[in-house]
Amino acid sequence: MAARIPGGPDGRRMLWINFVDKTGSGLWLSVTALYFLVVADLSASRIGLLMGLAGAVGIAGSPVAGRLADRFPLTRLLLAVQLVRAASGLLMLAAHGFWQLLPLVALGSFGERSASVLTKLYAARVAGPDRSRYQAVQRTVVNVGYTLGGLGASVGLAFGSATVYRGLLLADGLSFCVVAVLVARCAEPPSTTRTVASSATKCPPAAARPAAAPASPWRDRGYLGYAATDALLFLDGSVLRVGMPLWIISATTAPHGLAALLFVINTVVVVLFQVRLSRHGRTPRLAARTLRHVAACYFLGGAAVAASVVDDRWAATTAMLVAAVAFTFVEMYQATVSWELSVALAPDDAQGAYVGVHGLAQSAERAAGPLIMTTAVIAAGPLGWLGLGTALAGTAFLQKRMVLRRLDSTRPVTNPSGLSVSPITVSDN
Repeated sequence: MAARIPGGPDGRRMLWINFVDKTGSGLWLSVTALYFLVVADLSASRIGLLMGLAGAVGIAGSPVAGRLADRFPLTRLLLAVQLVRAASGLLMLAAHGFWQLLPLVALGSFGERSASVLTKLYAARVAGPDRSRYQAVQRTVVNVGYTLGGLGASVGLAFGSATVYRGLLLADGLSFCVVAVLVARCAEPPSTTRTVASSATKCPPAAARPAAAPASPWRDRGYLGYAATDALLFLDGSVLRVGMPLWIISATTAPHGLAALLFVINTVVVVLFQVRLSRHGRTPRLAARTLRHVAACYFLGGAAVAASVVDDRWAATTAMLVAAVAFTFVEMYQATVSWELSVALAPDDAQGAYVGVHGLAQSAERAAGPLIMTTAVIAAGPLGWLGLGTALAGTAFLQKRMVLRRLDSTRPVTNPSGLSVSPITVSDN
């Protein structure tokens, strides 16, 4: 199996980095609100405000990290970010009250979004043309890590003491220290925006190699349009985390335990099928055509949830199970397509900046998705779910048309090395 993982030793090491990272994150994410309630003694309203403000700060992590990745060595940036995340978690153990916690939680949120973009860029560069398959393997590893972390947190929750909550936060902070050690052992991947060579290699004078200013994603309306539609297509996350569990409890005759089972179904399906579906992201055009599958699954999922209001326990349960599988396939298709297109549609000399801006799509979904689910979709009843599925199916077809038009207007660049970026030497100087 190891020989089939793209990226060589560094690619495999980055998988371990993701596994340790997400296992630690799984320990903390499951008890975050409870920690603030039991240990920090914050009210529910204060907890909501704390996490909301921290999340808003975290949104800036994606574009900032992406921009820096075009100017500085990727491994050093990722090492610094992981140390920041570790410091944030460990210092929280000694923090008391809202105002002491706010900068630390915000710093952790900023670091989490930054690490997400930097890890994606590293994987895209080190895996080259096999980045789609690598992404699928990585998502499988991430799901396993989150699952193990969640199970560990569940054991802790059985005790529910302040000491246990502190222990889970400590384990999360220490996991980032382990990740930092692993990152320090990774080699710098190729990049078109920097020259890295050994000290024995003589680099030509800078004056002999004038470079044009890199493209800005903020002035690229086509890419911004793609990122905006992707923000909508990422709503599957809020559907699975917020919309469907609330719908099961409030609007169907399905057993309430099904709400918890949705996460198990999601994880199992992703582990079984994500790598197989990676073939849909082998090329940008294939990824664009795969958006029709995203559209079909969105429509099926929305229609199935709408149908779950039938006054029959088994029929409602079956409808919700169909919807869960459909939205999980949306997640897997969308992850593959988005990974490939966010990199392929970006110019090589500004890949980090572009991918960083694209990272705002997921940040926007995290911020606005739950609100859309509760105030628009669920409030509108079955028609709300049917409308959601139809609207997002239409968005997928619109994005397909936008992407194919952009690809048609861009001349292909021959890259004999097969890297996702042009081959170039890398130095410690």
